[in-house]
Amino acid sequence: MAVDLYQELGVDKSAAEVDIKKAYKKLASKLHPDKNPGDKRSETKFKAINRAYQTLSDPKKRALYDEFGENALHEGFDPNAARAYQRAQQGYGGGGRGGGGDGGFRVEDIFSGGGADLGDLFGDLFSGKSGGRGSARVKGSDVASEITIEFAQALRGTEVKLQLQNGGEPVTVRIPPGATDGDRIRLSGHGQPSPFGGPPGDLVLAIRVRPHALFERRGLDLHLDLPITIGEAYRGAKVKVPTPNGSVTLTVPKRAQSGQTLRLKGKGVHRGTNIGDLYVRFLVRYPEQDSKDVDRAVDDMERFMKVDIRAGLEL
Repeated sequence: MAVDLYQELGVDKSAAEVDIKKAYKKLASKLHPDKNPGDKRSETKFKAINRAYQTLSDPKKRALYDEFGENALHEGFDPNAARAYQRAQQGYGGGGRGGGGDGGFRVEDIFSGGGADLGDLFGDLFSGKSGGRGSARVKGSDVASEITIEFAQALRGTEVKLQLQNGGEPVTVRIPPGATDGDRIRLSGHGQPSPFGGPPGDLVLAIRVRPHALFERRGLDLHLDLPITIGEAYRGAKVKVPTPNGSVTLTVPKRAQSGQTLRLKGKGVHRGTNIGDLYVRFLVRYPEQDSKDVDRAVDDMERFMKVDIRAGLEL
């Protein structure tokens, strides 16, 4: 027996798109396999609501379902052939010109000019024949979505498993090293099914990269604000600095000033055969707590500032 997709989601046939989406999210959250491990009934129901949502959330699919019911969901369904068949059936059984009493008129003539078989035509509804010779190979629609990854994952590359809305097996998405915000990955064959029996469309994923607290990316170059102590800045030091391919040792020069920048060649983003640089800017940090000892130490340091450090500062 045919299943009513509206009943599957618990919405009325006149429900707005936003209400259909809301109903689906509520059911999906309740029935998701992760929340019901080993529960076959919940798993079956989860797949059913996904199937219903895939149809009712798409205006074109929903319109065809409203017009033809369950038949519109079959792979290769041809709405033009279905409408023609319905018109023929209405004319054949409705008397008058289409009732068979008009000079030996045959309903098959509507489609072929004579000699066609309505059984063959009905089969054509699921083979795309009435839509032209090439209609059976029309590709399904692509599906656009987004995937969010961490900053380090984008630099080094990663793999992410996705659970598709159709309830099928999880799909592994391989993100190459050097991916940037806005890049797109195409997963062939994971889009909408073809209405004419052709290959399914693709799933097109837009990559979104979460920003990092300290690193900033500009093209293939990375920029890092590196905190150093007053002692490290004054005496010089060797400190560890993270890069996309592991930590490296950076030499802080003696008398380094806050805001001074060093370039580490080839330590930026690797994207294909191209490699960027890492720019490290020193930020000198001082103690934040109140202390008389620190005050005295600062006073001692001030005595050695023999020049006006803001001399010549003007527009």
